[in-house]
Amino acid sequence: MRGRASRRRAGGWVLAMMALALLGAILASFAVGPLRLPPLEVVQALGVKLGLLDASQVSTRDMAVVWNLRIPRALLGALVGASLAMAGASLQGLFGNPLADPGIVGVTQGAALGAVAAIVLGAGSVGGWTLPLAAFAGGAAAISLTYALARPGRNSGTATLLLVGIAMAAFCSAAIGFLTYIASESELQSLVFWQMGSLAQADWADVAAALPVFVLGTFALLRLATPLDMLALGERQAQHLGLDVKRTRLKLIAFSALLVGAAVAFAGSIGFVGLVVPHVVRMLVGPGHRWLLPVSAVTGALLIVVADTAARTLDPPAEIPLGLFSAALGAPFFLWLVLHQRRSGAV
Repeated sequence: MRGRASRRRAGGWVLAMMALALLGAILASFAVGPLRLPPLEVVQALGVKLGLLDASQVSTRDMAVVWNLRIPRALLGALVGASLAMAGASLQGLFGNPLADPGIVGVTQGAALGAVAAIVLGAGSVGGWTLPLAAFAGGAAAISLTYALARPGRNSGTATLLLVGIAMAAFCSAAIGFLTYIASESELQSLVFWQMGSLAQADWADVAAALPVFVLGTFALLRLATPLDMLALGERQAQHLGLDVKRTRLKLIAFSALLVGAAVAFAGSIGFVGLVVPHVVRMLVGPGHRWLLPVSAVTGALLIVVADTAARTLDPPAEIPLGLFSAALGAPFFLWLVLHQRRSGAV
């Protein structure tokens, strides 16, 4: 009982600290960039939009940079990071495997394939929701196949999950390569965005479109925190406790794919966030999903906001693709995790 109470207190403190750090990172991102703005001018720009200050106190350029470029970019980055981290934590609970990640199990590539197919086949011009829906469909198909082939409880350990995930990612990458080959020159420019990941095209319309998807997916996964803890005991034990395992699995697959599909649709392929963040958070608050999921969401948002700020600041006026930052961070961590699992006998 004392352990649970201390863990709850630790979870609350960690969530509060990460939330404050996220708020600070978002506010700092408004001022930092190729065009550096004094913090006072950022505050004044926000004050003008809130109707607290007169518009004459802020230049038109600064207003446009802060309100039309940096604020929607930071908010969309926070939504994308939170979505990927929550999906990663949920998939690790679903597979019962610490190496499960939206990118490693193929769902990121599947979502990217759906979005690329929509662009190349001309479906992207139908409506603003076409790309997110196509990305969701691709991600859901990929994770469903991966789960069916590497389902827990069928003598499928880490090696099986890795092999199935590699095969799924390779197939989706090959399909993306074929679509890239037949794409027109104008479509190729859009496809680079999906290959490397970026928030450069973020605007208020993207934030408005991503927000309801994020709220729906987050609310649904948070309600599945207790079932995830029950699944950690094993499917048979979870059934004895009264859990509808099949229905729970379908919900986890659907809402994880929904979050990853939306993230890929608005920011392209950004890997390893769903692998790194849940592991770091698990060290801080323990394995219970009641705290693991929300703290992972806030920490993932913090990671993407900081990484995107660095991506557009380190080499101005050019921008380093956001996917390169996540890969540079996640690949060494993944190798360390595999070696750690091997030494512990899990692989």
